[in-house]
Amino acid sequence: MERKMVRSPGGGFFVETTVPEQREQANGVLFPRLLQPGGGGGGGGAAASDLNSLVGAIKKHKSWLEQQLKLSGAVLLRGFGVHTAEDFNAVVEAFDYPELPYIGGAAPRYKVVGRIYTTNDSPPDQTVTFHHEMAQVPEYPGKLFFFCETEAAEGGETPIVLSHVVYERMLKEWPEFVAQLQDKGLLYTRNLTDGDDLTSAIGRGWQSTFLTEDRVEAEKRAAKLGAQLEWLADGGVKMITGPMPAIKEDELRQQPVWFNSMVSAYTAWKDSRNDPEKACSFGDGTPLPRNAVLACLQILHQEKAAIPWRHGDVLLVDNTAVQHSRNTFVPPRRVLASLVK
Repeated sequence: MERKMVRSPGGGFFVETTVPEQREQANGVLFPRLLQPGGGGGGGGAAASDLNSLVGAIKKHKSWLEQQLKLSGAVLLRGFGVHTAEDFNAVVEAFDYPELPYIGGAAPRYKVVGRIYTTNDSPPDQTVTFHHEMAQVPEYPGKLFFFCETEAAEGGETPIVLSHVVYERMLKEWPEFVAQLQDKGLLYTRNLTDGDDLTSAIGRGWQSTFLTEDRVEAEKRAAKLGAQLEWLADGGVKMITGPMPAIKEDELRQQPVWFNSMVSAYTAWKDSRNDPEKACSFGDGTPLPRNAVLACLQILHQEKAAIPWRHGDVLLVDNTAVQHSRNTFVPPRRVLASLVK
């Protein structure tokens, strides 16, 4: 691995490291940017590798870290003495971003400690397809934190991809489809269970989806998300959301991005209650062309970066600029997350 100094504050607290799985962007910045301890004074890494030093550096140099995130879209912190969920919570709190309640998302996940939750608890043989977190609802996280508490025995990477790159390729290769998406937007349909179904990647029941066990309150919270609920005889509910935009302006970087859950819904919202090809359509209800959706999936895989997790890794992702996914894995694996505004 190559280690080089970046314009790091604090006399070199952070050192940039490269690994083969990173991708180089047009601006020359690596995606994701990988930072390791630099010793705090330009020497060895020991002084910067403990949790308290990292928390202090985050508080002191938050604006610099945010600049790295703006340049790259994702920043991976490795080797900084983050070992437990409690440690990870201290890192998240050091950034001091407002927490975003997980209302409207599809994946089953549960609180661990403080602001920390499990990631998608679906079975390890199921892939979680590329998506922006909660892009199918109006209020979505601005940033995501991920933390590797336990490395997988095999696989289990969290591939990420830059959404402006996906947009540019789709616009070039599928201009008529992109024009339709810009005109019509997307409609999302999902059948939610009465209670969580942990055998499904989209098995979040309506109670945990809306953080209530009251149907009237669930309907109110759904309405705030631009969604309609149709109650089913088995106690579950059909949730119809949209039309939602499929392409968004990244105001921070002043460029359009591919911002939606189209591929994820169309190819992966599948279980005993849901047909993925009916889970996502144009905003007027007309079906999406399958070949265009699968072409987008291919582009996502072609442009992805997938760095194997190491215990203690903390990954900060700009949810507007970057989509993420999850590879299948051989247990054990435990990756935790925190969503912020």
